[in-house]
Amino acid sequence: MRALAILAAAMALAGCSAFKPAEKTDSGKAATSAPDEVASPRSEVPTVRLITAQTPAVRAYRKTGARQIYNAYPQRIYKGKIPPLVYAVVVVETDLDANGNVKNVTFSRVPSHAPEVPPKIAELIKAASPLPSPGRLGGHTYVDTWLWDKSGNFQLDSLTLGQRSR
Repeated sequence: MRALAILAAAMALAGCSAFKPAEKTDSGKAATSAPDEVASPRSEVPTVRLITAQTPAVRAYRKTGARQIYNAYPQRIYKGKIPPLVYAVVVVETDLDANGNVKNVTFSRVPSHAPEVPPKIAELIKAASPLPSPGRLGGHTYVDTWLWDKSGNFQLDSLTLGQRSR
């Protein structure tokens, strides 16, 4: 199914170039290409990352994965409700294989004022690998939001105790 989606996206992108406007020559007339000229295939096909749909099973796995990270770093977990303004909020996409091994860590939201935080998060996730086996979910992209305090402690959105009002 994933391969079919990638193939469809690649074909759609390739089709876009067939409709680009004709290039003009110095005289202002449209340039024509020789009829026997064949476009060379592009070796660079853009990769499309597919985020796993947030089904009940995926949401349940978010909590399972978060507990593994909490167990790996009990001293780094922010205790209680977090302050109203956390230092950094980072949305992390972790690609897992069918055994829970971390294959890649990317970010869909990073704080511009705290560029040091995402690399630290990636390091923590990779060091906690493997995460629990996703079971029937198989390999997928595990998405969670990290709420990072100035102290370097954190909570994960899937297990957060909430935020203080003051």
